[in-house]
Amino acid sequence: MKITGYELFKVPPRWLFLKLETDEGLVGWGEPVIEGKAATVETAVHEMMTYLIGKDALRIEDHWQTMYRAGFYRGGPILMSAIAGIDQALWDLKGKYYNAPVYQLLGGACRDSIRVYSWIGGDRPSDVGQAAKSIVDAGFTAVKMNGTEELQYIDSYEKIDQVLERVAAIRESVGKYVGIGVDFHGRVHKPMAKILAKELEPFKLMFIEEPVLAENNEALREIARHTSIPIATGERMFSRWDFKALLADGYVDIIQPDLSHAGGITECKKIASMAEAYDVALAPHCPLGPIALAACLQVDATAHNAFIQEQSLGIHYNQGSDLLDYIVDGSVFAYKDGFVQIPQGPGLGIEVNEAHVRKMAAIGHQWQNPVWRHKDGSIAEW
Repeated sequence: MKITGYELFKVPPRWLFLKLETDEGLVGWGEPVIEGKAATVETAVHEMMTYLIGKDALRIEDHWQTMYRAGFYRGGPILMSAIAGIDQALWDLKGKYYNAPVYQLLGGACRDSIRVYSWIGGDRPSDVGQAAKSIVDAGFTAVKMNGTEELQYIDSYEKIDQVLERVAAIRESVGKYVGIGVDFHGRVHKPMAKILAKELEPFKLMFIEEPVLAENNEALREIARHTSIPIATGERMFSRWDFKALLADGYVDIIQPDLSHAGGITECKKIASMAEAYDVALAPHCPLGPIALAACLQVDATAHNAFIQEQSLGIHYNQGSDLLDYIVDGSVFAYKDGFVQIPQGPGLGIEVNEAHVRKMAAIGHQWQNPVWRHKDGSIAEW
């Protein structure tokens, strides 16, 4: 089955879709994107596709290795996101070729469904207590929120207290046993992260996420000494080589590779298996579109250590377009009692609404993350 062509579609709110075409008439879809750098990833995909045109679409491992190793410079968010979306589309094609869901081609499922969580709040979280209750009333059993606005290296205890008040409001509104994830979002530097992790201990959180930026992962050792809350990180790590030291150091409890950033299905399946050997859980990062989510669920089906899946329905980024708008049958992502079934259709298990994709690609987007500054005028982490 030869790859004969491709198209890229930059669609709202902030996504990039890839369509691969073949001489068999089958098409495969992927989602190669870095939020805020869609055009940059688009260029990288164009460069990589010059190699793939005319190649056998079924030789996924060889294509992955070539895309990764044939360039002298490798890794990082742009190149690995380009590989990721191409890889997703290749697996979608392979599943359709064999008329089987991707998970069957990865060895078969070890679960039928997976727990999901929903976002509440926003970049600057507010009214999270009522928002959490609404989400739980809708059937979810876990929520996640941004913990704080920008923080200086050393900041005030007032901001710490504001985080605690928001988490207390959630716990009061949803009860003792609903899962709560608090995302530090890399906004918190080590001195304040230690304080915040310790102060959040009484709320029995599901996890704290990215307590420091991935480039400061050595700080996790000290943060882990201040809390028993599970520590999650990994959305800004892009290959098994990035995760190698993190897992060996032993201070992470949950890894969160992104199937659209960390080399796609091929690489994230390997990362998940590495984590399992260290008794570390998997919770793939996915505040993205339906193709990325479908790819996540195929890996979740086969990864014994997967315990929960992020999904973007209703997330604050999805202004004007949302998760289900780009697929023909939204019931494939029907959430019930806090879980979603693993898609059973061939390939990624979804049918992309190509007419709607083309319509929205004509609108496009230029999404970029906000730029925040501290009161003293210095740049802040977003």
